Order: sequence, then C-alpha cells, then structure tokens
Amino acid sequence: MSDDDTRGTGAPRAKAEGESGGRVFSAPKITINRVYTRQGDGGLTRLVGGQLVPKDDARIETYGTVDELNALVGAARQTLIELLPGAPAGSAERLSDLGRTLLRVQHELFNLGSILATLPEDVHPKQPRVTQSEIELLEAEMDRCQADLAPLRSFVLPGGSRLNADLHVARTVCRRAERCCVRLAQAGHADPQAVGYLNRLSDALFVWSRWAAALLGTPEILWEPDASASGGRTPSA
Repeated sequence: MSDDDTRGTGAPRAKAEGESGGRVFSAPKITINRVYTRQGDGGLTRLVGGQLVPKDDARIETYGTVDELNALVGAARQTLIELLPGAPAGSAERLSDLGRTLLRVQHELFNLGSILATLPEDVHPKQPRVTQSEIELLEAEMDRCQADLAPLRSFVLPGGSRLNADLHVARTVCRRAERCCVRLAQAGHADPQAVGYLNRLSDALFVWSRWAAALLGTPEILWEPDASASGGRTPSA
C-alpha cells in the first residue's frame, strides 16, 4: 500500500446480514485504472476515512514502514523459493511450509496496513486487521521451530546464507515498524493488537532465520567481541 493509494482500499461498506458469505473480513473494494494521480504532489495524502494528512504524519510513517516490511518478507520468500531445488534431502517440504507461512504473513501485514491507515473512529467492524489469533499462531510456530534448534550461546550476526540475511533484514525493519506503532499507541491512535503482532513477528523472523539455517545446513555466525580490529582475533567464520 503506497502513500497515495489508501483511498483505494476504501472504508468497507456495511453488508446486509448473510451477504458476507462467512467472511471474517470484508473483501477489497478497489479499482486501479492508473497508478499516478498527481494528487499527492503537494505533500498530502488521504487516510481510509478520507482525511487529508501530511505524508510525514506518524500514521503514514507507520503503515509505510509496514509496507516496507511486507516487501522484504516477499523478498525473503522469493529467496527461499529459489533455494528449494538445491535444498538438502528431507528439508524441502519444511522449507516450503516456511514459504507458505511467509506468504500468510504478507497478507497479515496488508491487513495491518489497512487498520493503521484508518482513524479509530472510522474503523468498520469487518475491516481487515490483525487479531490475537495471528499473534498466538506466530507463538505456536516459534515453539515448533525452537524445538529443532540448539540454545544460543552468543548473539548471531546476519549471514551464512542469503535467506538468513533476508530474514534478518526483515526482522530489523519489523522492529522499526513496531517502534512507529508504539508511538501511535502511546497517543491512543493505534489498534490494540498492532504492537503485539509486530513484536511477535520480529521474534518469529529471528527464529525462522535460525531454523532456515538449520534446514539448509548453513552455519550461523556467532558474535565474537574480539573478532574486531582492536580485539585482534581472526573471525572464525
């Protein structure tokens, strides 16, 4: 979701009883005929409720960072897909499961962007959002992955494989999105579940980076304080 396309998401209209066909959230109501509109050239954009706000508004910064995170999760997923043909025997299906999880996360992040692009008073009951269900599923997935991993004895550095590095980049941007969301929440302008979801997702991206390294058989690079110019020790990896 770009700064200028929040109007395209549309505040979901109310539906007649039974019209939703069992949907939890309203389906998108958008039509994109052209990408540029020139309406944002003055430094303003519109929220879902139609309010004009500066493009450097805290709310815009928050859902823009979530959008950046979504792109990075997509990049990590594409890296994973391209690794699958050469994955070690027995790991391909589990890596495929991770790929499906990352795609689900991308949908969840767009749901999160929808709610962050809306003032609390304009939120519709069926508007896409993240809930406690998403948070609990991330926790369950982390627990399953952690069962396969040895305890860490130091902090890890991003690297060892392209996928590991991609997931770490996504993790750091997720932390930035969380910080942006905390600022909104402190002012009473953020959905209650948004901060919790981003907090868990950043943890999950860390666990998935380690789990992917284990499945691919690639080394984890542990932090060695003396592997520095002043420490004088040659890095072990």
